[in-house]
Amino acid sequence: MNRYRQLLKNNPIVRRLTLIQLISYFGTWFSNVAIYTLLVQMDVSASIIALVAALHFLPGVIQAPFTGVLIDRFAPKVLMLILLATELIATLTLLLVTDVSMLWLLYLLVMIRMSAASFYFTVEMSLLPRILDDESLEDANTLHSMIWSFSYTFGMAISGLVVAFIGPYAAILLDAVFFMFSFTLLWMLLFEVKSSTKQNDFVRQFIDGLSYLKKQPKVTALLFLHAFMGFTAVDTLVVLLAKDYYVAVLSVPLAIGLIHAMRALALVIGPMLLAKYINMNTLFYLLLFQGLAFMSWSFYIEDFYYSLLLSLMVGFAITTLWAYTYTLVQIHTDEAYYGRIISYNDVLFLGVSAITSYGIGYLYDEGMSLTMITQLLGLAFFIAALYYVRIHKKYFSQEGQDV
Repeated sequence: MNRYRQLLKNNPIVRRLTLIQLISYFGTWFSNVAIYTLLVQMDVSASIIALVAALHFLPGVIQAPFTGVLIDRFAPKVLMLILLATELIATLTLLLVTDVSMLWLLYLLVMIRMSAASFYFTVEMSLLPRILDDESLEDANTLHSMIWSFSYTFGMAISGLVVAFIGPYAAILLDAVFFMFSFTLLWMLLFEVKSSTKQNDFVRQFIDGLSYLKKQPKVTALLFLHAFMGFTAVDTLVVLLAKDYYVAVLSVPLAIGLIHAMRALALVIGPMLLAKYINMNTLFYLLLFQGLAFMSWSFYIEDFYYSLLLSLMVGFAITTLWAYTYTLVQIHTDEAYYGRIISYNDVLFLGVSAITSYGIGYLYDEGMSLTMITQLLGLAFFIAALYYVRIHKKYFSQEGQDV
């Protein structure tokens, strides 16, 4: 942890952005349990739950090719302020969703919230390589990933308690407070980073970004490698487990919250132990471990207490895998293309996340057990390990490159 403390101590901009990131990302996921609890109370099908989960990732897929060009054209601070304000307004509007007839509004607001959150994420991830060297960038990415993962799971864990004891609408109001605080902190932060490209034609910049990928097959391969991390989007799985199996032990929001709390613990502890060991030679084994973690979870997934324990194993390597594969993309991308390449990276990662989220509910409605679905997630990481062997041999083994 000392390396992360030094990064925050020596870089005041990163320190403030990290605090804003912690609060805003926490807010992004905090009201999710409230949303899923409302859906369970409305007694909707697994496919609708899965659709809502998928809508948390789908906006990033649709908008990413365009946001990348915008990021390369405009200074980041203004974009980030607009995006936080958008999340705040959309969160408050969730209070209008009171019954099944308002599902259309819920879909719309989830998409707006996550469009803004995804855009904000891409802006920040394209900003970091512009203000940090490679070594600090890897530390910042790992710290960023820890915060994202922690906020993603711990936000829903705390929200589970709030929803269980106070109610879903109280959680939504508290969520709005988080965004107000984040907006204020960013407004007060003084920094200036100029756009990385001239104001060229929008379409020409978009095509130029695609041409760059065609000329850089190594970067393209790394984008596909990082996309495998999208198979860890198991919100739908957790909700269905709580709804169908764990409700006999705890209420739905508490069960969801506790599972995510255990995952949050693993997502934070994991990189503290693994960060100094991860490199291009050990990445293969970590991908294998992730596959084995899902397989182990699948055998005991219907038992709440065993599932709670094994969710630690499932979350242990995710943060490190996400941060390291993201760093590989960043350091092999030329600065002029940061925004566009990071946005294309989001298209693939969020696309896989959306397909995973919806696919879990669809397969369950079609009769596949949650055990088998979890095993499919494990299989995906075995395939990722084999894919990494292939691209490492093709692009890196002769160059002696490492991070």
